Amino acid sequence: MRKKHGGAAEDAEIDMTPMLDIVFIMLIFFIVTTSFVKEAGMDIQRPSGKSASTTKAKANVLITINSAGQVVVDEREVDIRAIRAHVEKTLAESPDASVIVQAHKDSDTDILISVVDAAREAGVEKVSVGTYDRDK
Repeated sequence: MRKKHGGAAEDAEIDMTPMLDIVFIMLIFFIVTTSFVKEAGMDIQRPSGKSASTTKAKANVLITINSAGQVVVDEREVDIRAIRAHVEKTLAESPDASVIVQAHKDSDTDILISVVDAAREAGVEKVSVGTYDRDK
C-alpha cells in the first residue's frame, strides 16, 4: 500500500535547545577558567583635600619635576643626588616633615621614582605625589 501525501507540506522545525545548552556550557567554562593577571605597580599616597589643608606649610619639602626633567626644590634647581641632603636637612629641623612631589604630566617616571626613593632614604615616611599641567 501506498501512503498518500497530502497537498499541504509539513512545516520543518529545528530544535534550538541543544545548541543553546552547548553555548551556555561553553560560556560558563570560559568564565570559570579565565585567569586575571594583576599588574605590578607602585603604591603612591596622594594627599586628600582634608590632609592637604591641615599640613603645615613650613614642615613640607616641595619638590617639583618639570616636563624637561629638571628637579626644583624650594624654588631652586638641584641635582637628583642632592635631594636626599635637602630632605635630611629639613627632617633635622622638623622631625614630622613630609615631602610633596609634583611631577609634570610629561615628565619621566624614572626621575619621579628616583626622587621618591631619595626622600624615603632620607627617612621621610610621608611622601605625597601629585601632578600638574603647566610648566614652571
